Amino acid sequence: MSVTSVGPSTVLRSARIPGDGIYEGRRILRRLPEGWQDRPYEHFEVVPQARTIGAELRGVDLSRPLTPVLREELNRALLEWKVLFFRAQHLTSAQQRDFARNWGELETNPLLAAGSSDDVVRFDKGAGAAPTYENVWHTDVTFRERPALGAVLQLREVPPFGGDTMWADMAAAYDNLPHEVRDRIDSARAVHDFIPGFARFYGTERLLPHQDLFPPVEHPVVRTHPETGRRMLFVNTSFTTHITGLDRDESDRLLRFLFQQAHVPEYQVRWRWQSGDIAFWDNRATQHYAVGDYGSERRVAERVAVEGDRPF
Repeated sequence: MSVTSVGPSTVLRSARIPGDGIYEGRRILRRLPEGWQDRPYEHFEVVPQARTIGAELRGVDLSRPLTPVLREELNRALLEWKVLFFRAQHLTSAQQRDFARNWGELETNPLLAAGSSDDVVRFDKGAGAAPTYENVWHTDVTFRERPALGAVLQLREVPPFGGDTMWADMAAAYDNLPHEVRDRIDSARAVHDFIPGFARFYGTERLLPHQDLFPPVEHPVVRTHPETGRRMLFVNTSFTTHITGLDRDESDRLLRFLFQQAHVPEYQVRWRWQSGDIAFWDNRATQHYAVGDYGSERRVAERVAVEGDRPF
């Protein structure tokens, strides 16, 4: 029996993967805006948790009133790290609200369960609780004309495993978009609506009373941070319904690609909670994801949000 020898190929076969996905390769991981002076901190220790986003601050007691100097340094840390973590603070709801008020008036949300007051949201999950507000990347309340500046979240009861929260740096997400995508979206606007995000959990009768209170709003697809000037991707799975001026299929395809950018691990930080921990994040610059992997164990958190400005 004769065997036909096969020589090396001289032409590379055609092959491709589906487009509009997360691409592989090196990424730009720039924590600070261009021209930003990286100065040391004087009033606390900073322990980075990831390359561009997330730092634990040690040596700060959030139960005490902030001096102007400390407040200013904390704000700089927030702008530079986007999410700040504080271990074992064990604040009362009043202390948590007082801390958040250093950044502005507090926001209320009639769609969420209230804690001790209307501006404290309480998430109490345990056996039999509805699986709400988890397992989706989102930016809070972008369905408002003025989405929240930031939020202060405290875990009061932590499950024995799971229940972490993740945040994604949307400035890094924008920095790494292909140039042709950035050219398409730099001046684009998109519609945000509360209904898609809450219809996963609530029926029509629960949503109807809020429909006139929260009409659809338009925001830029790429917003400019009002304090740093940094450009950031500003669309999210929960509330962004379509890009203005595009037909539905084209808008859906582009939004799917943009939504995926929060899923890149290099842009993320993940926090494993302990009881009494505080996370304070810049809602203008991030998305977050509550990981619903703790089964029937109980997880109790309280959140206070700070009113924001109109995105531009």
